[in-house]
Amino acid sequence: MNKQIIVTASVLGALAVIAGAFGAHALRASLPAKQMEVWQTAVQYQFYHVFALLFLSTYASFKNKLIVSIYYLFTLGIVFFSGSLYLISLRVLLGMPGLVALGPVTPIGGLLFIIGWVLLALAAIRNK
Repeated sequence: MNKQIIVTASVLGALAVIAGAFGAHALRASLPAKQMEVWQTAVQYQFYHVFALLFLSTYASFKNKLIVSIYYLFTLGIVFFSGSLYLISLRVLLGMPGLVALGPVTPIGGLLFIIGWVLLALAAIRNK
């Protein structure tokens, strides 16, 4: 599990760097300030949870179902939270204003993050 978490964090981390650079260099002139803020929020939360995954990999040797659950919660949280924000911020450039309908997906990703953090605290408390 440790290797899987590290590989996932590495891929998502690389994608966060790419998204951040793409936003700073390619999108800044094309997106309104509000959409640029949304893009930056997506990048920030992706990075925060990449670091959380890397920290989680230190617990991975325990082969604990709780750790596996946290891994999936953080990973899916990134996909739902950051992924929906990326798409929402690009909706005008993509010519798909209907992507704003993804708005309800973002809080689902946030909820997955919150549950993951709570379970991480529980895993730490249970760890002897």
